[in-house]
Amino acid sequence: MAFEYIKQSLALRKQQALFRQRAHVQQSSARKITIAGKTYLNFASNDYLGLADTQCDNISCATGSRSSALVTGYQICHKRLEDKLCELLGFESALLFSTGFSANSSVLKTLFNEMSPTQSSAIFQDKLNHASLIDGALQSSAKHVRFNHNDMAHLRARLEKSSAQNKLIVSEGVFSMDGDTAPLDELYRLRQQHNAWLMLDDAHAFGVLGNDGLGSCQLHPSKPDILVITFGKAMASQGAAVLGSKAFIDYLLQFNREYIYSTAMSPLMVNAASFQLQRLLDAHAQRDKLNTNINMFKRLCDEAHIAVMPSDTPIQPVVLGSAENVLEVQRGLQENGIWLSAIRPPTVPENTARLRITITAAHQEQDIAELVRHLEVQL
Repeated sequence: MAFEYIKQSLALRKQQALFRQRAHVQQSSARKITIAGKTYLNFASNDYLGLADTQCDNISCATGSRSSALVTGYQICHKRLEDKLCELLGFESALLFSTGFSANSSVLKTLFNEMSPTQSSAIFQDKLNHASLIDGALQSSAKHVRFNHNDMAHLRARLEKSSAQNKLIVSEGVFSMDGDTAPLDELYRLRQQHNAWLMLDDAHAFGVLGNDGLGSCQLHPSKPDILVITFGKAMASQGAAVLGSKAFIDYLLQFNREYIYSTAMSPLMVNAASFQLQRLLDAHAQRDKLNTNINMFKRLCDEAHIAVMPSDTPIQPVVLGSAENVLEVQRGLQENGIWLSAIRPPTVPENTARLRITITAAHQEQDIAELVRHLEVQL
């Protein structure tokens, strides 16, 4: 029978405890979430600063951009947001995308397309990079080289072995499933030593790291050659931006098919992102509260002998190994009013299924204490 593999694939997923399902969220905030009529403490949100919980009535209601950016879709609101991001982050030029996935994958496909010499181009990626970066590299014309997570000796060996003329190192500022940060000093040093470019996906660092929440760019005097930030995490909006030199952005304008042939980002979302960007810059109290909450969670876990992966960011993973184990613990926590994510392969490597706990500035001390108390019981 045609397409019989669909049923077989679904059956196998269920057998392996890897079947994915959506939960219908009736109401949510950075602190609480209501699903199927029951309200839980929410430890599965990327709204790290709690900025999505405030409504704004003064955002323009022009919902559509009406065309692609290269026809008539590029409006003054787009340019103002791009200019503001360049000013804040220290880049010459920027492009707005509707999603971070599109931004990441299209940059790699475009940079290494039919215009680039295939035999002398290589992408060096951390093995734990986001799926959008992996997909973009696989669809590019460059050789795809993976290095062990944050292992700079392994990256150095890979670079030294390569004869490629055009080398691009790709990493994340904060890794989305482990919560640890990239070793920026060594990445910049290797970039210089090997005449390479560095691309950073700062989705989970922007808004959280740095005195003003500007992410990896505020943690180091050097800048990556390509920076991608997304608006759907700490900024609590939607969309993304790619920043780089004017020549690089002009190159994307000529050859990036996702950008050229997509309707430009909605002015409504651009204005919302601009509004949220200013709130993010002003959110010093929220960042202080977030760090206090993170430290409290880590301290309570240490006292309860709960093994949390090394992370100083809102992402605090507890690795349980098998998919079956993590689903069982997740169900036990839900029965006690705690909602968090069970992350399983292929999102994470085999035998590293985990609870991906995210701490936000909106959580109260009693919320975190309750979470740790139930974790201690379930584990």
